[in-house]
Amino acid sequence: MTTETSQVDMGQWIWRIVAYIIDSIIVAIPTYIIWFIITLAVVFTHGSFIALYGFSLLFPFFFGILEVIYFAVLDSAWGATIGKRILGLQVQMVKGGGKPAIGPAFIRNISKIYWIFVLIDWVIGLVTPGPDRRQKYTDRVAGTTVVQVRQPFQAVTSPPSSPAPSPTPPSST
Repeated sequence: MTTETSQVDMGQWIWRIVAYIIDSIIVAIPTYIIWFIITLAVVFTHGSFIALYGFSLLFPFFFGILEVIYFAVLDSAWGATIGKRILGLQVQMVKGGGKPAIGPAFIRNISKIYWIFVLIDWVIGLVTPGPDRRQKYTDRVAGTTVVQVRQPFQAVTSPPSSPAPSPTPPSST
């Protein structure tokens, strides 16, 4: 499903940023818990806070690895992360419109390894012309795009069933 657009839809980009923040919080909570446990183990086994300082420099990389895995797996399995689902967004392949396989999902999310790469990815997507103005740079490389499938915060419901036929009036004979 290719949509030729010459104008950037800033509303959709804002929803994507909000979805990214929601998803980052979801990833951050277990990451901080795991990191805290590992940090305690490092402090108690090495007995030094110098080791802790060196170890803490690795946290952004550890967080980035978990973010890439989270985003790639959910984009591939559901076609959206939890944040995107809440906001009515969905990742689709440009050709065919289906959800991406794990390879394209990984490629489109590799920039999430570190926050500055995500920022650069989005800025390049916004300022350079492409066939679909909804694509960040890695979306173009992966052949994916993010589309609005329903209004943000709208509950996902099944389509309404057709009304039951009205009863036939009794015949008057």
